[in-house]
Amino acid sequence: MATGTVSQPMTVDEFLALPDDGVERWLVRGELKEWGTTTRNRNHSHCQPRVGRALLNWLDTQPEPRGDVYAGDALFRLQRDPKVIVGVDAAYISPEQNSRLVVKDRIIPFAPTLAVEILSPSDTMERIAEKLELYSEAGVPLVWIIDCDDLTVLVYRPGEEPELFTVKQELTAEPHLPGFRYPVAGLFR
Repeated sequence: MATGTVSQPMTVDEFLALPDDGVERWLVRGELKEWGTTTRNRNHSHCQPRVGRALLNWLDTQPEPRGDVYAGDALFRLQRDPKVIVGVDAAYISPEQNSRLVVKDRIIPFAPTLAVEILSPSDTMERIAEKLELYSEAGVPLVWIIDCDDLTVLVYRPGEEPELFTVKQELTAEPHLPGFRYPVAGLFR
């Protein structure tokens, strides 16, 4: 009788020990997913700091205690069991979530309140669909998919149809980011 080997799911520590070599990696249900180096173009690189600035400007108007904003493919643990860790282009965490962070955390140990994905040339419909599914399973209440080519933001909220915002509209984020309003055109100037 032949005996096959059963590979063990990758641990978070093993995932975090992988080199920071520009390869995009996710840990999904204990399985390592890797793609070649993510291709970002000028539009992606131009939009990302604008998203961060819009979120930080809004955050500065909020009363203490405040949440926080992350950018640059920050790692978030969407689920503990099964283990799911993904990088997020930009994200917001609530004050309650922020109070649970520990200085030694190398990844943000929970799903964000807002996850922002800025489409890049190497993104595929399958990868975006998978990431949206992972966000949904983790209970992320608000996801923005920013398309720098079409100059749009597609907003996902659990249990609702996606909502498309164009450069002629203002992006809102109620109730998760109270009072947040930003002209979509400002993301692409």
